[in-house]
Amino acid sequence: MAKVIISCAITGGIHTPSMSPYLPITPEQIAAESIAAAEAGAAIIHLHARDPETGEPTPDPAVFMRFLPIIKQSTDAVVNITTGGGLKMTLEERLAAPLAAKPEMCSLNMGSMNFNISDAGARVKEWKHEWEKPYLDGTKDFIFRNTFKDIAGIVEMLGKGHGTRFEFECYDIGHLYNLAYCLEKGIVEPPLFVQSIFGITGGIGADIANLHFARETANKLFGDQYVWSVLAAGRHQMAFTTMAGILGGNVRVGLEDSLYISKGQLAKSNAEQVAKIRRILEDLSLEIATPTEAREILHLKGGDRVGF
Repeated sequence: MAKVIISCAITGGIHTPSMSPYLPITPEQIAAESIAAAEAGAAIIHLHARDPETGEPTPDPAVFMRFLPIIKQSTDAVVNITTGGGLKMTLEERLAAPLAAKPEMCSLNMGSMNFNISDAGARVKEWKHEWEKPYLDGTKDFIFRNTFKDIAGIVEMLGKGHGTRFEFECYDIGHLYNLAYCLEKGIVEPPLFVQSIFGITGGIGADIANLHFARETANKLFGDQYVWSVLAAGRHQMAFTTMAGILGGNVRVGLEDSLYISKGQLAKSNAEQVAKIRRILEDLSLEIATPTEAREILHLKGGDRVGF
């Protein structure tokens, strides 16, 4: 069994500041959380940016550049920048930072989808910022767009233009077939880093039967041409990532995906989640991949060829 790659999604564009005092907001916080997560065992750091004053997701490359060089100088971790950005950003806005940074990896959502996070703030009694509640409520009538043309364009600009490889985010079984189509047409090249995502309203549900089905489908479609990883939203995070490790997959944790470390207990850091899943996997006699090993497995270009 190959070594397990741990990815950590540091802040994301889903949760808002009122949901947890531990959600990193400022560039300094994002950098510190990324470094600590890498030290805890994360080989890949997945990154969004936020307005330092309000915590609202921002596509501004200047904000990304306030933490990307610090992370690179302080760790050997692979930097993975979002192309999903924040809700209701245009495609041009979503790509601004990745095109400027030319990272080793970027996330790439494999289809347009309903993306409803309106219930995410159900426990919030008092909002810190005016933008938060409307931001969440607006997702009842929101479609995240990534058409086949969008996907091909992103791969052309980032992949073929800058040597960036992708974390192919698959929120449903149909997204696996979309990726298979792109592979058949020569739009993408193996090895494919397939991230199966469970528990987002609008995507496939967090049911263990669905986890097995996703694995079986990916095996059928991609054979030995892919590397599989799993993330699950909220309370499903640790159960699903543990099962992924057992099934020979890789894992993603982080405060983007869940704000909790256990039932009813907020995680105080991303590193806390990384340390927990690492402990579970090592207790199952699984070995954790270093950043160097992750680069070899995923055929990445190396940290010396990025734009930050």
